[in-house]
Amino acid sequence: MKPNRRIAMNSPTTRQTIDRRAVLRGSAAVLGLPLLEAMTPMSRSAYASSDTVQRPVRMACIFVPNGVIMPQWKPVVGESGEETDWECSETLQPLAPLKQKLNVFSNLTLDNGRGYKDGAGDHARCGATFLTAARPLKTSGNIRLGVSVDQVAAEQLAGQTRLPSIELGLVTSRNAGSCDSGYSCAYSSNISWRNESQPMPKETIPRLAFERMFGNGDVAERREVNRVRKSVLDVVRGDAQRLMKQLGRSDLRKMDEYFTGVREIEQRIERTEVEDAAAFPDIDVPFGRVEMFREHARLMFDLMVVAFQTDTTRVATLMLDNAGGNRRYTEIGVSDSHHGMSHHRDNPELVNNLRKIDHYLVEQYAYFLEKLESTHDAGGSLLDQSMVLYGSGISDGNRHRHDDLPIVLAGGGSGKIKTGRYIDAGKECPMANLFLTMLDIMGTPTDSIGDSTGRLKI
Repeated sequence: MKPNRRIAMNSPTTRQTIDRRAVLRGSAAVLGLPLLEAMTPMSRSAYASSDTVQRPVRMACIFVPNGVIMPQWKPVVGESGEETDWECSETLQPLAPLKQKLNVFSNLTLDNGRGYKDGAGDHARCGATFLTAARPLKTSGNIRLGVSVDQVAAEQLAGQTRLPSIELGLVTSRNAGSCDSGYSCAYSSNISWRNESQPMPKETIPRLAFERMFGNGDVAERREVNRVRKSVLDVVRGDAQRLMKQLGRSDLRKMDEYFTGVREIEQRIERTEVEDAAAFPDIDVPFGRVEMFREHARLMFDLMVVAFQTDTTRVATLMLDNAGGNRRYTEIGVSDSHHGMSHHRDNPELVNNLRKIDHYLVEQYAYFLEKLESTHDAGGSLLDQSMVLYGSGISDGNRHRHDDLPIVLAGGGSGKIKTGRYIDAGKECPMANLFLTMLDIMGTPTDSIGDSTGRLKI
């Protein structure tokens, strides 16, 4: 095996200790490892203790477009009025099994999403402000915005993981031209921004996202592996076999589960490619099917789980659609476009269809959280060591409201977040205040971001 650092011997027990950043290498692949008992010289009981094992925090941010139907989103509050006295609403019901591991917020605001003198373009501003809380310059040419919360963290964490961050999406980006009332398409297509004029390009093709995570940078080698459909596990087999000889029974079981999970992701990607080839025999279809929303979303979520599990990165973003997205969710019986229906004018049929979409999108978020919860990490589950933000930069899509946003933050942040609460942030509280607190929890603090006025206590 070729770890980032040497493999040391623990002299009192003669048990080998593998560095947390060790990886398996092959000619065209680099495969990170999950947390193993062999990565610490301590006893099993010490290994299980939350106080004795390094507990890096992970941050994921999930964006949905077009707002939600707020009456069905809002949690049901108990008579006591306490933050812990609430139940999941109709829309949030898929999250009910994990209620004690999440916080729902009210009254968070993205003031820079409002039109003011800039007028129309709320959907572009919805996407642009979601993680930056900054004012987008209304232009289709020389864009100007601000740094997003994920990239503030990624810059400070650079060098601690193989990838500073990963940016994923289900719909391709358009960074040229106008997409919403004179705003550049870059604002609608991206939520992650390296600086005020440079969005982080998101990967929408599962195969290419997989290769970014596990590739060694040799494009020619990867193409050859793809041509013969060789599993990344085959590429690193020699290194893996040497590693397995050093592991105890518990770690062997964990590695078997991990390898099985990686291979299942590969097989699902391969199936989508076969389906594409059959559906479009005369077209050179790019790797990865993008029409099957549920499978596409869950593949991306599974890749994020593996990225966090192996400490490949600690920062990730995912856009379930671009801002103002017009996806048709026919799989749940909704044939009209999402954005078009969001201007429902209180039409009962449109409102009911939007409620179905809201619930369906939360189902995918719940899938991700459940995967994190079922994955072991130091001191608990991977969800316990993470923060997973979910929501939209618009609350009421019909009226283009940018206040009282639909926001959930799941995960314990390595014990730094008290969960199970419905938190009133206070009228017109800048969402950027939550960002400052999240950055503190990540260990990547900054003095200000967007229109922040202070830190939000969570």
